Amino acid sequence: MQEITPLELKELIDSKADFQLIDVREPHEVEIATIGGENIPMGDVMDSLDKIDKNKKVVIYCRSGNRSGAIINALMNEGFNNLYNLKGGILAYADDVDDSLMKY
Repeated sequence: MQEITPLELKELIDSKADFQLIDVREPHEVEIATIGGENIPMGDVMDSLDKIDKNKKVVIYCRSGNRSGAIINALMNEGFNNLYNLKGGILAYADDVDDSLMKY
């Protein structure tokens, strides 16, 4: 599985790179802290394949990287090969990039 570090993600965001960011956490988690992107809760991802771009880099994240990793493994079985898991999830992003994010 391909991974991207929080600092590499910050570089993508800052450079306004053409990529898709997907948050697979539940809506109540997004209300606590977010780094943006489209919220497609883990349980809805397989019914939302049409929302995931196959032609550009797609970064998927969750709280710690476990759920997003599981989703990436499932999506790879659907023919996606452009997916990157945010290493350590939003918790690592809070530690490495934005300490104003609430950790939960």
